[in-house]
Amino acid sequence: MKDEKHFDVVVVGTGNAALSAAVSASEKGAKVLMLEKGPEHKRGGNSFFTDGAIRFAYNDLAGIKRIVDDLSEAEASKIEMPEYDIKAFHEDLMKVTKRKSKPELAEHLVSKSYETILWMKEQGVKFIMNENQFFEKDGTKTFWGGLPVKTDNKGIGLVEALFEKAKANGVEIWYESPAVKLEKKNGEISGVQVKQSNGVSVVVPAKSVVLACGGFEADKKKRMEYLGDEWEEAVVRGSEYNTGDGITMALEAGAVRAGQYDGCHAHTTDYNAPRVGDYSKPGDIYKKSSYPLGLIVNTEGKRFVDEGADFRNYTYAKYGKETLKQPDHKAFQLYDSRVRPMLRVEYDLEEATVFKADALEELAVKMGVPKEVFLKTISQYNDAVQDGEYNPSIKDGKSTQGISPEKTNWALKFDKAPFYAYPVTCGITFTFGAVKVNDKAEVLDDSEQPVKGLYAAGEMVGELFYHNYPGGSGLMSGSVFGRTAGMSAVESIRDKTLN
Repeated sequence: MKDEKHFDVVVVGTGNAALSAAVSASEKGAKVLMLEKGPEHKRGGNSFFTDGAIRFAYNDLAGIKRIVDDLSEAEASKIEMPEYDIKAFHEDLMKVTKRKSKPELAEHLVSKSYETILWMKEQGVKFIMNENQFFEKDGTKTFWGGLPVKTDNKGIGLVEALFEKAKANGVEIWYESPAVKLEKKNGEISGVQVKQSNGVSVVVPAKSVVLACGGFEADKKKRMEYLGDEWEEAVVRGSEYNTGDGITMALEAGAVRAGQYDGCHAHTTDYNAPRVGDYSKPGDIYKKSSYPLGLIVNTEGKRFVDEGADFRNYTYAKYGKETLKQPDHKAFQLYDSRVRPMLRVEYDLEEATVFKADALEELAVKMGVPKEVFLKTISQYNDAVQDGEYNPSIKDGKSTQGISPEKTNWALKFDKAPFYAYPVTCGITFTFGAVKVNDKAEVLDDSEQPVKGLYAAGEMVGELFYHNYPGGSGLMSGSVFGRTAGMSAVESIRDKTLN
């Protein structure tokens, strides 16, 4: 019977962070159980829905070659790869979080990123070059934005490789078995209460517990409470099961809240996207990320952000939120025929909603925006575009002047028919508020002391992301802190045995 089993480590969740913890602990010889709230066909957490792009300090092209097996010398010779080291990763993280990322956690993430990628490869995860992160000219592929690598077959390939490794290591997984309460004995975590699929609750004894079951992004009431009433209407881009259960259990066990509870990762997503992640169409197929090449207007026909402020890797989480603030929580990404061939692959999918017109007046009618206001917006923008050399692989400084908001890079006139408009809204990916954790992935109490036997990873780590985040660093955080949690849990068990 399940209720008669004892485990060294229980991991709550089955996403990338949870799997990294389970594999890390099990490779050290621990007996590991994973708990999944949903059915087996909905396992994998938010990781299942990601594009698989992952940020790490690769240093240079030689560092990439160690990771990507399918990169031939002939292909490598036609790649222009910017250097990206620990310092650059750290600066990107601190810049977008307005320097609020907890130094201890930021340093752990960036310094352990490359070795963790190598470890993931050893576990069977396959990495490929990221086709969405370069511009090609004269046969040379120039990468940009510190995100040149992704997992093969997107997030699906990532989690399936780790599931296979976990199975090989003897990790047991219970599905439709949500953890509901942490058990404590003599001030230490001693197990977890589980509601099984048959409705019966059992207590599973364990020497350590790792919470890696996401934030509260899929709980509408909690979104409204912490993020604001407008977040009631946000599309949930990933797992429907990330409802903050782990945070609640941790707080009841003595943990303390930490991080930005009114902050989250958001993204512009197709206005007609499913309201929660669609497991029949996995991967990040509804996002819309090429907006730096075009314009964005709201339903009133007005621009409201600087589309070219930075590469999309550093603005999409922020601009998703700005879209939610617009009337009807809706906006339109606009492209003319000059840039349309340069858009990312998601714009070519059958799931993409698009309006196409040969004239701006016709486009305004199809979009349902006030025609005169829309035409004025485009006219003023075109008049403001300055001369300069257009280069989408760098921040080219080709900007507008005299309008608000400006477009500070990649400003081309919007005048080459046909014209395209993609309706978008805001999709929430994960929340930034969680629990206090140290660089050993130990959950801390209000005295900054570890809650003995309790660890956290992934979205459960508070104080890492604030306001925004560098694209791909969420997956990397899950891997780094997941692996750390697994190792720390085993080390604590060994310490107890020795003592």
